[in-house]
Amino acid sequence: MADMTETYREPLDPATLAHLQTWQGKSETLSDSITAAPLRALFATLDRDDPAPLPGTALPPLWHWLYFLPYARQSELGPDGHPQRGGFLPPVPLPRRMWAGGQQQWFQDNPVVVGDAVQRISRIESVTHKAGRSGDLLFVLVKHEVHNAKGLALTEEHDIVYRAAAQPGDPAAPPVAAEQGAVWQREITPDDVLLFRYSALTFNGHRIHYDRQYVTEVEGYPGLIVHGPLIATLLADLVRRHAPHAFIRRFNFKALRPTFDLHPFRLNGQPSLDGKTVRLWAEDHEGWLTMQATAELA
Repeated sequence: MADMTETYREPLDPATLAHLQTWQGKSETLSDSITAAPLRALFATLDRDDPAPLPGTALPPLWHWLYFLPYARQSELGPDGHPQRGGFLPPVPLPRRMWAGGQQQWFQDNPVVVGDAVQRISRIESVTHKAGRSGDLLFVLVKHEVHNAKGLALTEEHDIVYRAAAQPGDPAAPPVAAEQGAVWQREITPDDVLLFRYSALTFNGHRIHYDRQYVTEVEGYPGLIVHGPLIATLLADLVRRHAPHAFIRRFNFKALRPTFDLHPFRLNGQPSLDGKTVRLWAEDHEGWLTMQATAELA
C-alpha cells in the first residue's frame, strides 16, 4: 500500500469509490484523561503567560486536540508518517492528506476541565468525491462527540481532504486577497521549532510538518507546512488575547491555502458591533487569504 499511495495518479474508479464509501457510518470510541502537562506545554508553545493549570481548569477552545491522540505503533505508520489507512479512516489511495476545516460547539454549563475522565465517540458521516483542477479530491467528514461525567461537553465536525500527488504543470487554485485593516492583528513566525513542538504535542507524525526533503521532493510543496489546526488554534487564541473573559460557544474554520514556514504570517480578527461574533482570518506574507474562521461568543 505504501508504494501505491506515493505514486497513485489514476482517476478513482467506481469500484474503488464504492469500497471507500462503505466506511460511512463506521464509528469508534476512545477514552482519555484531561491532564495538566499538555496544557503547560501548549501555553509555552503559544507564548502565553497563563497560571499553571490546576484540577478544574477549563480547556481553552480547540485545546482538546491535545488529547485522544493517534497512538499507532511505529510499524503501523504509512509513508507520510500518519497511521496506515484502512483502520477507522478509509484506505484512500491518494497521497496528499490535509485537515480542510471543521466546526466545534462547546457548552458553557459543562466545560471539559483538568481532571476529567472523557470519552470521544467518532463517526464517519460521509465520504464524497469531486474532480478538481489537478485530479481527484476525496472528502471525509468525521463527527466527534466528547463526553465527561456530566454528559455531552463538545461536538465537532472534522473535514479531511485527500488529493493526488502534485505534478509539474498542475493548475494552481487562484489566490484570494485577504481583507485588510482588522481591529485585532498578530504576526507569527512559523519556524521549524514551533512546528516541531506542535507536532510533538499532538503526536502528529505527518512528515509535511518537519521533513523538508519529504515535503518538497515527494509532495511537491516549497517548504514545511504549518498545521491547519495550529493556525485555527492561534485564531481562537487571538480572541482570548483580546476578549479574555468571553466564552467561545461555536467556532468554525476553513483552510483555503497552505501556509509554509518560509515567511511570517498574520492573524486577523474583526469583532461584530454587538460583540457576539468575531470574524477571523489568516493571511500569508503576500497578503493571500489562507484560513477563515468565525467565533460565536456567549
